[in-house]
Amino acid sequence: MKKTILTCISICFFLIASAQEKSMNLSLKEAINYAIENSYNTKASKNDILGAKQKVWETTATGLPQISAAVGYQNWLKQQITLIPAELFGGTAGEFAEVNFSTKQSASGTVTLNQLLFDGSYLVGLQASKTYLKISKQADEKTQLVTREAVINAYGNVLVSENSISILEGNIKILQKNYDDAKKIYENGLNEEEDVEQLEITLGNLKSQLNSVLRLKDIAYKMLNLSLGNSVGTKLTLTDSLDSLTEMNIDLGLISEDFKYNDHIDFKIAENDRESKRLLVKLEQSKALPTLSAYVNYGYNAYSESFTFLDSDQNYFGSSLLGVNLNIPIFSSLGRSSRTKQAKIELETADIRLEETKQRLTLLAEQAKSEYQLSIEDYNTAKKNVGLAERIEKKQRIKFFEGISSSFDLLQAQNQLYSQQQNYIQSMLNVIAKKATLENALNLPIK
Repeated sequence: MKKTILTCISICFFLIASAQEKSMNLSLKEAINYAIENSYNTKASKNDILGAKQKVWETTATGLPQISAAVGYQNWLKQQITLIPAELFGGTAGEFAEVNFSTKQSASGTVTLNQLLFDGSYLVGLQASKTYLKISKQADEKTQLVTREAVINAYGNVLVSENSISILEGNIKILQKNYDDAKKIYENGLNEEEDVEQLEITLGNLKSQLNSVLRLKDIAYKMLNLSLGNSVGTKLTLTDSLDSLTEMNIDLGLISEDFKYNDHIDFKIAENDRESKRLLVKLEQSKALPTLSAYVNYGYNAYSESFTFLDSDQNYFGSSLLGVNLNIPIFSSLGRSSRTKQAKIELETADIRLEETKQRLTLLAEQAKSEYQLSIEDYNTAKKNVGLAERIEKKQRIKFFEGISSSFDLLQAQNQLYSQQQNYIQSMLNVIAKKATLENALNLPIK
């Protein structure tokens, strides 16, 4: 028994350890493709499509034959009495005889077939359900585009944190050596204590920044896992570098890409919203039309003073009925007219929103092109500036230890370098992120 328990515990620990050790190696393209299939939002949108398909069939089935069955059993605990003139049975005129016209118990079974022959609202409902399915599919397409942009941003943020850590660690290593050297020089009486203290302050600030970025790195990985649809504890190894992704995402051809608003997913969604409002007008108008339905049923009835309905000699009496129902709306105190006018107002509002969407998408496309071009220009400037700042800082460091430059001058050069390094990293992320925004603004398909 003990061996069995120990074996079960070992298996549990193994499964837990295996789950914790789950890891993935992903390029940005692989991350996007993975998220399109596995992210929480895309899974939910695919379920919405499945639900919409079922909604279409539910609406369709309303106009198809409907079959129902009913079984009934009655047992009079106290039978109902009917009074009839006694003279019908040879009795005294003016008197009434007490009789009942049913047996104490009865049973019945009926099967009914109902068929809708004409209903204007049903025809509109069929169109509306198909539009609803179309909207769900478009929402799924929109979700995929949003997911792509979210993964790109999350992937880029992880790379930024990794690069920031690498740069900060390199700066700390250099500054630590400078501090140690300056401290020895001070101990030999060849410089002022303020010079050492200034380096110590800068060193402390860099270490504090490093600790902050290390914490942000953990959050960045969790955010990426969340956008992928993974458990936040999944170990990820990113195979693309920030530099390579930046170069891959510089495509000036996108800036001259023609924008076709009528192909944009947001415009299509707005068009479908207008279509749904148009169908709502038709629905309210169709309610003024007659509805026609037919039915046919067949059933059996049995009667007995005791429960003999399961006996083989029990008599069952069959019956069948065919019927047609025509319902004609005549007057609704202008209620239908009011609902139709409300639907028309909503249709007019949808037309206004459609035009607004057209103008907004055109503006967003132009804005995205401008911001993308600016991000490329900023990246080229930042790349040049970081090289200049590195040379300036190196010269000031040499001058400082040769005694021909102050600690204040060195501090300025260091702060300028650190600032340009962060600008450079951020400019690379901006190129990647702004391209993703432009691709969405132009509604470029996911490759």
